[in-house]
Amino acid sequence: MTTPALPQIDPRRTALLAMDFQNGIVAIAPEPDALIERVKGAMADVRAAGGTIGYVRVAFTEDDWAKVPATNKTFSAVAAARMMHHEEDATQINGRIAPEDGDIVVRKIRFGSVSTTDLHEQLHNRGIDTLILSGISTGGVVLSTLIDAADRDYRVFVLTDGVADPDPEVNRVLVNEVFPSRAHLIDTTQLPELLKSA
Repeated sequence: MTTPALPQIDPRRTALLAMDFQNGIVAIAPEPDALIERVKGAMADVRAAGGTIGYVRVAFTEDDWAKVPATNKTFSAVAAARMMHHEEDATQINGRIAPEDGDIVVRKIRFGSVSTTDLHEQLHNRGIDTLILSGISTGGVVLSTLIDAADRDYRVFVLTDGVADPDPEVNRVLVNEVFPSRAHLIDTTQLPELLKSA
C-alpha cells in the first residue's frame, strides 16, 4: 500500500505552534537540548517562508488559581500548590527559542492551547488554516491541541521529532496510533520542501 502524498503547506496560511517550551517544562523531555535545536530550526524554516510562529505557555495568576474547581483533577492540585505563577522563571518561554516581533504569544491555564486563550481568534484574524504542532508533552498539550484543532477544521501537521513526552511509550503510541487519523505526520527534515509554495 502506498502512502498518500503530503499536501503542500502554504506558508501565508500556516502557523507553527511551539507549545509549553518553557523553562520549567523543557527539562522533563528526553534529550531536551536536541529537541530545542530541532524546533528552533523548524521555526527558522517557517519564518523564512513567510509563515507565522505561535507560542503557548501554561501559567497562572492568583485569580486563575482561585477559579480552578475541585472537580479538575490536574489543575486543582496545581492551584492548591500555587504552582506555575505567571511571573516565575519556570513559566517563561525558553530563551533559545524566544518570541520575535509579530509572533503570537498566548498564556493558557489548562492542557490545550485553545480553550482558555484567544489563539483561535488570532489565527483566524491572520487567515491561518494550517497548523504545525510541536510541544511538550505529547500526552498533554499536543494531544489536547490536536483534537481541538482538528475539530475546528484546521489542516494539522505534527512534527514527530518536535514533540516529546516524559514517557517514551506514550509518545510512541500517540504519534503512531492516534495522531495519524487526525493529522499529517512529518519531521523537521521534510518541512522545508513542504513549505515551498506551489
